[in-house]
Parts: sequence; C-alpha cells; structure tokens
Amino acid sequence: MIAQKYYQLVYSFVMALLMSGIMSLVITFFNLGFTENLLQSWLKAWSFGFLVAFPAVFIVSKLVTRIIDFIIIDDAEAKVNNK
Repeated sequence: MIAQKYYQLVYSFVMALLMSGIMSLVITFFNLGFTENLLQSWLKAWSFGFLVAFPAVFIVSKLVTRIIDFIIIDDAEAKVNNK
C-alpha cells in the first residue's frame, strides 16, 4: 500500500482521473453524438484533460479544504449556537 504522507497526491490523482474521464466522455458525446470514433475521440480528450486536471486538483484541493473549513462549523459549536 501507499504511505499516509502521500494521501494528498493519491487523492488528487484518483479525483482527477475519475472527473476528467467522466467530464471528457460527457462533453465528447455531447459534441459528436454516438459515432464510430467516439471511443478514440474520448480517450484523446481524456488524456489531455487528465494532464490539466491532475495538477489543478492537487493545487485547488488545498484551497477548497480551507474554504470548507471556514464555512462548516463543528458539531460542538453548532450545539452551542442552537441553545
């Protein structure tokens, strides 16, 4: 298995792989429809999309975590505010 210290890198890789795959398939299908070269066009778009998505997710995920930490309050604080 992979060491915990690589969590952010592995998370970013998997998230970018799945999201770029899904989005590139949807966009390719939307633009081309069901054609003979849909699979080839999708794989080409996915490979390019992943090259952009991986570093983007790695960088942006830290910012998103900070934003979510600012927006979401913990349960103890929520209980105090509801009294």
